[in-house]
Amino acid sequence: MFCCFFGCEAVINAKEAVMSLLFVVKEGFSSIGRAKLPAAITVTISFFALVLLGLFSTVSLSFFDVIQEIRSRVELEVFLGESVTEPDAMNIAARIEKLEGVREAIYVSKDAAAKSFTRDFGEDVVKILGSNPLPRSIKLKFLPDYARPEHIERMVSAIRALTPDVDIRYNQSFLGQIEENARLFTMLTGGIGLLISVATIVLIGYTIRLAMYSRKEKIRTMRLVGATGWLIGAPYIIEGAVQGLLAGGLAAGTIFLLFDQLLLTYEPDVYRVLQPSALMIYPGMVLLGLALGILGSAFSVRKYLRMASKR
Repeated sequence: MFCCFFGCEAVINAKEAVMSLLFVVKEGFSSIGRAKLPAAITVTISFFALVLLGLFSTVSLSFFDVIQEIRSRVELEVFLGESVTEPDAMNIAARIEKLEGVREAIYVSKDAAAKSFTRDFGEDVVKILGSNPLPRSIKLKFLPDYARPEHIERMVSAIRALTPDVDIRYNQSFLGQIEENARLFTMLTGGIGLLISVATIVLIGYTIRLAMYSRKEKIRTMRLVGATGWLIGAPYIIEGAVQGLLAGGLAAGTIFLLFDQLLLTYEPDVYRVLQPSALMIYPGMVLLGLALGILGSAFSVRKYLRMASKR
């Protein structure tokens, strides 16, 4: 008998939970229908903000891909002293290649250096001077994350510890300029992205707050009959989520048309650079729109209910 009683109670609770959930979802979508103009304005402005953010993010990601590609091409050349023999030079190259961050260490013999000189300058250095004065060397290539000034400075110290009799050269000023531009661009993109995101959250939040103010009598009645804060606020959070999801989906579709139709047709070279980043932006815009819609509405619901409880 007790089992029957508790079983019936569980069924009743489950039905109440389902009915509450259905009410919340129905109210969330109905709210948009009752306030078509504010919802349309919010979706439109959020759409333009997300399109701007998506385009900016695509260019930013492509810029960082280019930076990584430049870093992967950074080379450091180690010129060995005349006292270093051929076997010693090859052994040094093998040891340097094992250092952390080194992608490749290419040993260049005196003969290979002479051939390279002939290929670059069209003159045979041995015929001109009667001997080969070019030193043996080792060309280093780095993993992109290690092709930074601070890492390369540590690499130079490690190489000198292995073999002091060397002359190490790399384009230090160029590498420093790359890192300075990367830091500046990171700060710029981060600031603009944060500004657009906050503006979208505030916009959606104000729309939800206006919707709640317009239905304050209904909300007051629900509170009097014992409705929980979740039951009151959840429909508005769903409303904000739907608005954000719609704006994000429209933004993703617009960016797709801009890149895969216009850019591919008129600027295929630029398209090839931006397309890998754009593939990540499409789903990102939808998820970001959803997240911003939920955040904006959640903040407004929380603030309104807190203010209402003090009255």
